[in-house]
Amino acid sequence: MYWNYRGLKITLTNNQIEVVYGIFNHKKIPLNTITSCDITKANFRTYGGVGIRFGTDGSWAYNTDFGEAVKLTFQDGRPFVFSTRNPQKVCDLINKLSNYK
Repeated sequence: MYWNYRGLKITLTNNQIEVVYGIFNHKKIPLNTITSCDITKANFRTYGGVGIRFGTDGSWAYNTDFGEAVKLTFQDGRPFVFSTRNPQKVCDLINKLSNYK
């Protein structure tokens, strides 16, 4: 089980971001559905642990640790959070490729 969820794979293209967490958890997100990309804290109080989590703030998270993470908000207001070692770089790239800004 540990080996299946030991890390995230993040792939960013000109029109989508794909976040893969383990064998069965693939999230493909069209960039034109994103309304904001922010850096947030993935903390225990919000998510209750690491893994695939539903936060007390209504967000879904692919959480590998309790550090900084990327928070994407969609047109319908739903947030999705995922861990990364470089949240600022990921948000900068998404902001550059998205047309919401």
